[in-house]
Amino acid sequence: MESAPVKASCPDCRLSELCLPYGLHRDEVKQLAGIVKNQQLLQTDGVLYAQGGKSLHLYAVKSGSFRSFILNADGLEQTIGFYLPGEIMGLDALQHGRFSSSCVALETSSVCELPLSRLNSLCSEIPGLQMQMMRILGKEIASDHDKILLLGHRTARERIATFLLMLSRRFSALGFSNTVFNLSMRRQDIANFLGLTIETVSRQLAELSRQGIITVKQRVIHINDLAMLTLIVEPCANQQQATA
Repeated sequence: MESAPVKASCPDCRLSELCLPYGLHRDEVKQLAGIVKNQQLLQTDGVLYAQGGKSLHLYAVKSGSFRSFILNADGLEQTIGFYLPGEIMGLDALQHGRFSSSCVALETSSVCELPLSRLNSLCSEIPGLQMQMMRILGKEIASDHDKILLLGHRTARERIATFLLMLSRRFSALGFSNTVFNLSMRRQDIANFLGLTIETVSRQLAELSRQGIITVKQRVIHINDLAMLTLIVEPCANQQQATA
């Protein structure tokens, strides 16, 4: 279900330093705002786009959060990522013009629609916008590398710790607390993303909580000891900091 759209305003958006307007002059930001279509509001589990669908837009998360996933030949879902405000979705469709994954809202969320045809034209007019698009694509590639490292040869404890640290850094970039945040994704989504069972995710969170490293209250995570959480993932981090 969609409610009445709200007109986007890039020049005044608090996410402009994270989204496409980053690095642009104010008049260029106004040009960009001129092509941004009205915000689209989705309720929990609302489908933004479906795997195999034709791509006409990129989407910038305005509020809330989203989950992207791929359906395999057997119809089973594999979660491949989560998106927070300021992040761009739909980049996977740039190769063939069709989405290679599906994307759904994890909570009541909104997006700004960026028509690809007009965005491509504007990139040729504004070199800074083209550079920003390249930066976003580079960030997406780096994120894919992080996911490979997250899942490769790591214990369940390390995967959970890495996942929490990744969220901590992303919320910090948004200007929010890096130690207290809400997990909008369900345990089953986290488990699917990390290649673990729901029981293992719950057990590892409970163990970190028992050790006092984090506190879990329903979906709210409070990181009590950020250094210790980092140490689980990067055993040499403290030593490197001490010698820096």
